[in-house]
Amino acid sequence: MASPIAPGAIPSANIWNNPATYEIENRAADPDGLIEQALHPWTGLDVLDIGCGTGFHLPRWAGSARSVVGVEPHPDLCAIAARRVRRLPNVRVVQGSATAIPLPDASIDWVQARWAYFFGPGCEPGLAELDRVLRRGGVAHVVDNDPTTSTFGRWFRRGYPQVDPVAVERFWSTRGWTRTPVTMRWRFESRTDFEDVLRIEFDPRTAEAIIVEHDGIEVDYAVNVWTKEF
Repeated sequence: MASPIAPGAIPSANIWNNPATYEIENRAADPDGLIEQALHPWTGLDVLDIGCGTGFHLPRWAGSARSVVGVEPHPDLCAIAARRVRRLPNVRVVQGSATAIPLPDASIDWVQARWAYFFGPGCEPGLAELDRVLRRGGVAHVVDNDPTTSTFGRWFRRGYPQVDPVAVERFWSTRGWTRTPVTMRWRFESRTDFEDVLRIEFDPRTAEAIIVEHDGIEVDYAVNVWTKEF
């Protein structure tokens, strides 16, 4: 019998159901490394990637971190991530959720949560876990969409009208997080890849409308990198 989803997890319609297509999306996102430039250095630190999915970013952190832990609630994705990093001695993948991180108190120096659970109001349990696992002087980064600008932001507002960007920004700002706006790119290898990713990120009607109106294999895409030092 397969392991159950970790308690407290919020289902993800994209990577949970379409990990291979999400892998294409990961490869297409931010080819210039602009998000990474907005992150604090992780060299020599104990690193945690919350919602690591298939472990796409884990090898990057492992190159200079002291240790890396990927936490992922979905058992199938955990298995894929574990295979990805099996030859990296300083990396491990554990099943768990942002609301119950399976790590000791004060055991981590640096955290990333990229498009994973932390979307503003409602993520307070996860923030409490960050308070618990981060050492004094540690830093956390939350990377999320910025619907107020860019072509992708316009698509996001159309597909997710329930998201209030003003309320989200207020949530983070009033809790001591600092916003770094980044306008990156999606750049795909083919039109087919671009269309496949749109269809896992948006409802069918929105995805097909975008496909009709947007030519090419590239789009400007705004994100917010929220940072807090502990």
